[in-house]
Amino acid sequence: MANTDTDTDETTELVNFPIQRTCPFAIPPVYTKFREEAPVSQVVLPDGGKAWLVTRYDDVRAVMAHPKLSSDRRKKEFPVVVPGQNAALAKHAPFMIILDGAEHAAARRPVISEFSVRRVAAMKPRIQEIVDGFIDDMLKMPRPVDLNQVFSLPVPSLIVSEILGMPFEGHEYFMELAEVLLRRTTDEQGRIAISVELRAYMDKLVEEKISNPGDDLLSRQIELQRQQGGIDRAQLASLCLLVLLAGHETTANMINLGVFSMLTRPELLAEIKDDPSKTPKAVDELLRFYTIPDFGAHRLAMDDVEIGGVRIRKGEAVIASTFAANRDPGRFDDPEKLDFSRDARHHVAFGYGPHQCLGQNLGRLELQVVFDTLFRRVPDLRLAVPAEELSFKSDALVYGLYELPVTWGES
Repeated sequence: MANTDTDTDETTELVNFPIQRTCPFAIPPVYTKFREEAPVSQVVLPDGGKAWLVTRYDDVRAVMAHPKLSSDRRKKEFPVVVPGQNAALAKHAPFMIILDGAEHAAARRPVISEFSVRRVAAMKPRIQEIVDGFIDDMLKMPRPVDLNQVFSLPVPSLIVSEILGMPFEGHEYFMELAEVLLRRTTDEQGRIAISVELRAYMDKLVEEKISNPGDDLLSRQIELQRQQGGIDRAQLASLCLLVLLAGHETTANMINLGVFSMLTRPELLAEIKDDPSKTPKAVDELLRFYTIPDFGAHRLAMDDVEIGGVRIRKGEAVIASTFAANRDPGRFDDPEKLDFSRDARHHVAFGYGPHQCLGQNLGRLELQVVFDTLFRRVPDLRLAVPAEELSFKSDALVYGLYELPVTWGES
C-alpha cells in the first residue's frame, strides 16, 4: 500500500485508525498484514485526516528517536485520534510529552532524578507496605471482589499520590474522571469539560503545596522553581496531571492483565511462584505482549524524512504502533507467544528515544511487588466468572479490563 512517495492511489481503500483489538491475546490481523506487506502505510484518522502508520520494530524506534518528527500536539496538522484532543490539551500548560528538543529536555531534566533506579529502589519497602495493606483489606471483604476496584487501581493511585504529596482521599474522583478522559468514545465537549475540571483540581493542589510544602516531588519542583526566580503554577499543574495519568491508569491495567494471564495460564503462574527471581522477566514480557498504550507515539514531520524506505513529506502525520513493533517476528522470536523466559527488556511499551517513559523503573517495580506478593499471600486466587465473560477496554486509549472479579478459599 505504501510507496516510495506519498502520492496514494485514491482508488485504494485505506484502513481506519485506531484499530480495535478484538482478542486480548492476538494482535489484529491488519497489523500483521501491514508489517509484512507495507510496513509504512497510510491510514484514515477519525477526523478524516491521514497519517502514516509504522509497524516494524526498527522503523517504530526510528520514528520515536527522529529529531525532525515532532511530538507537539499543539501544531495544527498534528494527528487527531480522539474527539476534542487538541481542544482539551489547550486547557493545560503544555505537557512535557508534547514538547520537542531543547524545550522538552529542559522540562524533563528537573524531574528525571525523581524516577532514577536508585530513588525508585528506595521506595520498595513503602510499595511493599501499600500492597500488603490493600491485600489485608481485600481478604476481609465478602467474596467475590472486583480486583480492579479494591486492588489494581488503588495500589498505584496511592503510590503516585504519595510521590506527588497529594491526599489519597480524592483518588476515586480522579480515577472516575481519568477513565472517561481515556475513552476513545468520549465526545469533544465531554473531553474538554473533564480537562477543565482536572486542571482546576491540579491548580488547587499546587497552591496548597506552595503554602504547605512537604517531602514530595511537587514540593521539590516548587522549591527548585522558586530558586530559579519564579513559580510556574500552570506548568506544575500539568506536570502533576501527567504523572497521575501515566502513573496509575497504565499500571492498574497491567496488574489486571498480568493477573488475568496467570489465572488463565497456570503454567505461567507456576514459573514465578517456583522462582520469584523470574518475575522481572515476566513483567517485561507482559509489557511487551500487551503494549497497552498502543498509539501514544504520534508525530508530525517538520521536514521531509525517510522511514522504512518511504518518503514522508513535511507536514504529514506519523503514528508509530508500539503494539505492532512488540509483536514483530523480526525482533522477537515467536512474538505471539507469552513467554516468561524471554528476555524482552528492549520492548518499546515504554517508548524509545527522548520521550521514553520517565516512570518505567517505578512501573516495573510496582508490578514485580504486586505479582510476587498477591500470589504468595492468596495462592488460591482464581477468576470468579468465566474468562469469556470479562470486559476488555477495546474502546480506550489504554488497553485493559474494566472489571476483574476474583475469589479464593472455599466456594
